[in-house]
Amino acid sequence: MGNSIHKTILLTGATKGIGAATAALLQQQGHQVIAVSRTPADTPGQLNLAGDISQEADVERVIRQTLEHYGRLDAVIANAGVGSFAELENFSAEEFDRIFATNVRGTFLLAKYAVPHFKAQRSGHFIGIASDVSKRTFAHGTVYGASKYAQDALLGSLRKEVRPFGVKVSVIYPGMVDTHFNGEQPGDPAKAATHLRSTDVAAAIGYVLNQPPGVVVDELMLHPLTQEW
Repeated sequence: MGNSIHKTILLTGATKGIGAATAALLQQQGHQVIAVSRTPADTPGQLNLAGDISQEADVERVIRQTLEHYGRLDAVIANAGVGSFAELENFSAEEFDRIFATNVRGTFLLAKYAVPHFKAQRSGHFIGIASDVSKRTFAHGTVYGASKYAQDALLGSLRKEVRPFGVKVSVIYPGMVDTHFNGEQPGDPAKAATHLRSTDVAAAIGYVLNQPPGVVVDELMLHPLTQEW
């Protein structure tokens, strides 16, 4: 049985793909959504804030604005992520830094500024949207995979730190998803049987988020049935 309490939820990467599908689902469920993205959409029914999660000042500001607007923060969904794929020697140091800045530094900063409020209220939920490549390696995935391993390790350690305060940390590991990720255009009929939809991942996020107060889903991995694991 899920938790029917309406929550105030900060969601990053909220304008496309998994983020947009998740925002729509959470609103349908009656939650208050604070949608954070570099170029926010003017979506009715949610607080839309501009912010780059790799920038500490932006993260501090959106957390503060959320608390000023709603008076509390119940959950953060760290969904924003970037990636590119090539042989290691063809990556520039700048591209390495760009990927780690969003996937790892961004997750760190969101947790750094949200967790003190969670601890103070003795409740809260930090959900990281990682990837199944947090658990496996593949050719041309050196930099992206390393960032996702690092993100997963950060959140796994954080889970142990905050559990005594009644705070939950969950990590979701999607397999292949039909989204805008890495410049792709979603909606190709050929992907219908081989990729998850954004709404599939949104449903998984909703499942994790809406558990009763005494239940935490530490990790959840999901794949399209056709993807070998």
